[in-house]
Amino acid sequence: MHRLRTTFARLRPLTAAQTAQRLSRGLRTFQPTRCPNESVAAEPFLNGTSSNYMEEMYYTWLENPRNVHKSWDIFFRNANAGALPGAAYQSPPPLSRTSQGIASVQALAGGQVNVEKLVEDHLAVQSLIRAYQVRGHHIAKLDPLDISCVDFDDAPSFEIFPYHGLFLFHTLSPLSGLGAPFPHVNVFTTGFYGLAESDLDKVFRLPTTTFIGGNESVLPLREIIRRLEAAYCQHIGVEFMFINDVEQCQWIRQKFETPGVMQFSLEEKRTLLGRMIRSTRFEHFLLHDEFTIVGHNCFTQNVFFGVQGSGDVKYHLGMYHKRINRVSDRYITMSLMANPSHLEAVDPVVQGKTKAEQFYCGDTEGKRVMSILLHGDAAFAGQGIVYETFHLSDLPSYTTHGTIHVVVNNQIGFTTDPRMARSSPYPTDVARVVNAPIFHVNADDPEAVTYVCKVAAEWRNTFHKDVVVDLVCYRRNGHNEMDEPMFTQPLMYKRIKKQKGVLQKFVEKLIAEEVVTTQEYEEEVARYDKICEEAYTRSKDEKILHIKHWLDSPWPGFFTLDGQPRSMSCPSTGISEDELLRIGNVAASVPVQDFTIHGGLSRILKGRANMVSQRVCDWALGEYMAFGSLLKDGIHVRLSGQDVERGKFSGDFTHFFSADLLHSHRHHVLHDQNVDKRICIPMNHISPDQAPYTVCNSSLSEYGVLGFELGFAMASPNALVLWEAQFGDFHNTAQCIIDQFISSGQAKWVRQNGIVLLLPHGMEGMGPEHSSARPERFLQMCNDDPDVFPVMSEDFAVHQLYECNWIVVNCSTPANYFHVLRRQILQTFRKPLIVFTPKSLLRHPEAKSSFDDMLPGTHFKRVIPEDGPAAASPDKVRRVIFCTGKIYYELTRERKNRGMDDTVAIVRIEQLSPFPFDLMKAETDRYLNADLVWCQEEHKNQGYYDYIKPRLRTTITNTRTIWYAGRESAAAPATGNKQTHLTELQRLLDTAFDLKAFSGKP
Repeated sequence: MHRLRTTFARLRPLTAAQTAQRLSRGLRTFQPTRCPNESVAAEPFLNGTSSNYMEEMYYTWLENPRNVHKSWDIFFRNANAGALPGAAYQSPPPLSRTSQGIASVQALAGGQVNVEKLVEDHLAVQSLIRAYQVRGHHIAKLDPLDISCVDFDDAPSFEIFPYHGLFLFHTLSPLSGLGAPFPHVNVFTTGFYGLAESDLDKVFRLPTTTFIGGNESVLPLREIIRRLEAAYCQHIGVEFMFINDVEQCQWIRQKFETPGVMQFSLEEKRTLLGRMIRSTRFEHFLLHDEFTIVGHNCFTQNVFFGVQGSGDVKYHLGMYHKRINRVSDRYITMSLMANPSHLEAVDPVVQGKTKAEQFYCGDTEGKRVMSILLHGDAAFAGQGIVYETFHLSDLPSYTTHGTIHVVVNNQIGFTTDPRMARSSPYPTDVARVVNAPIFHVNADDPEAVTYVCKVAAEWRNTFHKDVVVDLVCYRRNGHNEMDEPMFTQPLMYKRIKKQKGVLQKFVEKLIAEEVVTTQEYEEEVARYDKICEEAYTRSKDEKILHIKHWLDSPWPGFFTLDGQPRSMSCPSTGISEDELLRIGNVAASVPVQDFTIHGGLSRILKGRANMVSQRVCDWALGEYMAFGSLLKDGIHVRLSGQDVERGKFSGDFTHFFSADLLHSHRHHVLHDQNVDKRICIPMNHISPDQAPYTVCNSSLSEYGVLGFELGFAMASPNALVLWEAQFGDFHNTAQCIIDQFISSGQAKWVRQNGIVLLLPHGMEGMGPEHSSARPERFLQMCNDDPDVFPVMSEDFAVHQLYECNWIVVNCSTPANYFHVLRRQILQTFRKPLIVFTPKSLLRHPEAKSSFDDMLPGTHFKRVIPEDGPAAASPDKVRRVIFCTGKIYYELTRERKNRGMDDTVAIVRIEQLSPFPFDLMKAETDRYLNADLVWCQEEHKNQGYYDYIKPRLRTTITNTRTIWYAGRESAAAPATGNKQTHLTELQRLLDTAFDLKAFSGKP
């Protein structure tokens, strides 16, 4: 009981609303226990029976002490004064007939009553109401097949049995006089609540936490139960009491408990029938009987759908359509996202595209653009990406201000029953983690479905938070029309064969209600069938397939200029000296007054200023130059990923710089050291009319966040959208997005996308989890032919880019990184860009670029040839080492130490795919007397070797051999032992520079 006293003491200074929230988090789960010396009689209302009621009474007391019984008033006053609950309770003085509170109920009861018994009865009623609100959905009639309910055929006529902690009476016939709307199961209190059947006609004052009374404040217990049954135990099951917001809970209670709230007018019923006819008859017309959903929302101008495919269906491609919303009389744009058979993979993509559309139209509250996600029940419960997507819902840089999730609950996953497909009671339980209300509804009740969808839309429009609609239905034909479901679900499909279709059931109901006649129904069916036939006839005249019809975002105006296709050539990606200086000075400054930064940052900014004065860039400054110049030109830049604001990479860099600067290099967001949450983003201070820069630390997710950024990049071609892995290795948990959307995006979905993946890569002795971005995987998925030397033509390099499925680069200089990022926007088409970014090169003293390499007229270098003594005398060169990435710096250091600068040439391949056949041919032809060696730090079965070797063989004009220098094949990407790592590195360097090393096979 000491815990209870302490809780009340803490709550004393809070407002009523704050108290309610605190209580909902704390006291809701608290079950009071008595101290050994405390008498039961001293606290009859503080036992386990009433613990659920305490928070409501305290909340009401805080609003006005006169709203509660005097005994509660005395108790709360004493408890707040520090008394133990056993001593806090005192029997109240006798009440007069004119007293407020309990006196009015006494009068309704017909006279003086036992106060303690009356209080306990009211507490019991309150607990009963709460039980319906918490547990009513468990016994709602949600299954159209009626096979998931408890079968009472063999049950005794009266029994008590515990159901999820709630004791229920189950009877085969209604309790006396209760009425017969609920013949399936009657829920009533037992001794658990302290009420009996004799209490059915007693009148009870309703608490403030229910709306079942409408305009009435008191009701007989019989009517209370009837209204609760109607609200929570029919064709709609509402899960919401886990939400820790009182206002939101009250909002939902009002939507479902208010008497008559679900009544439809005759016109609304006829409209609903018309929509069902169109849906059902269209499927019938196509000889396709799959379940179809038509989305409708009257609050927004743009709606994005994500639909799950299953490999053998025809709706993988997307679409884009405008129509008039008859409610608002405004045009509404609907986009259907292209989606793979990888279930739920499209979820974060839809969210990212929705966020982008909100961003571009200035919709900061989600009032003009929204998303609707359609899920399957088994996939919703089974796929982890659902959880990752939900957890983006309230993050500042990822929220779409509420999504409506519609779960098409067929009660089966292909052939797997729910009891084998999930451990939770419902497929929708994952939504509880973000306090999203869940509305379960029997899909054979179109009016209930319509009402629930309306409430879901209003919820999203009111609170801008996620909401789930669980449509409990069934699959009439199994997994598809050719499936035989009787193999594995014989009893279910015996029931389905007897089940009337939802349209037939609804029509029979409306005819019985005299809403429509049989003739009117048949005329409406014939009218719509004629529309379908006429449309099919017109379709035969269509001769051209317009690709734009299958795009969710057609990018109007991007691919043409003045009505003509845009030029394929790409302008110089360099910028002026003045612009470099201006951006560099911003990067080295704090453009906000009275802003205190960390001392270590002061040294970093000073170092940047020194580089600008010396006209050089390191990796972070080169990136700054690329981003800043694009922002100045009105191109939005969005950088997302784990810790990207600071730029956290680990590596063995201690021989390059001091320990206090480890693990960070970017610092695009500065934090005031004296003011909490005060930040400065210098990149947003480059130019008055610049585009905004968005840099956001993501949640610890790769699959969900990469999908989100992919969707963001889909919305517009005029934005540079980048996702950075904390380590390149970690992209493997986002592999589904890479395989299904990025590498094959244009081939599968007939659309282009310019997303950039930044994957830190490099063998730094950090072990197998933090070394390799697995370049072999990306290169294996490139679509260029290794065995065909392409025909050389004007703008060959640009045409290569246009024809490839994605671009893979491993830049070794800040200038080349600068150029490849700018090229991504300046070229006249969009391709995904995979960048293997460095770790140790971030501050390597040799990995710097001069401003001269970034001025107008400069370009991205696909290949960086040898420019030292070896290049001056190519006939004397005995070996050409081809490499990519940071191994170049280890090779040049080793070459210098061995005094071989004039006999060994080192050529860097910066763009791996599409392969630079033209430039590589020029390099191999220059050194005709030299051995050709591919050197990499990765293991032989990994990295670039298997991609490079056949293309180099196709490139060379004679029988010269391509030798390999690198680590041997291995199962893991790297050793976890630093000494072993260094030994392996020295071994591969020895091989690369031993001019007599290659006597066996390449």
